[in-house]
Amino acid sequence: MNRDLIGSLCWAVAIIATALGGTYARSLGYIEGDTLTRIVVGANGLMIAWFGNRMPKLFVPSARARQARRAVGWSMVLSGLAYTILWVFAPIQTAVWMGTAAIIAGLAASFGYCLALRHQQRAA
Repeated sequence: MNRDLIGSLCWAVAIIATALGGTYARSLGYIEGDTLTRIVVGANGLMIAWFGNRMPKLFVPSARARQARRAVGWSMVLSGLAYTILWVFAPIQTAVWMGTAAIIAGLAASFGYCLALRHQQRAA
């Protein structure tokens, strides 16, 4: 089985197990609903950061493509970590809006960087 597929499946199992375990802990009264939401959504942010870290390590034949993957990888790692930090520490309403803005900013930075590389290639 592909190594990346195994990592992705591990993340899926871990997030589902976290959600189920948290739901059980909530039903026993150990944690509140907000805490459970923060834990599960924070895990999603860590998954985004993990995928961002994995992206540059994938095989890409073109030097420009490798350069773009590194930049996109860093962008997604940073936005995923910002998302996680917001969901752990910020009020929920702030985490929703600012966390979404962090992911959108990471995607916009990635898209902008790729367009800039494309423009450089055309100019050359």
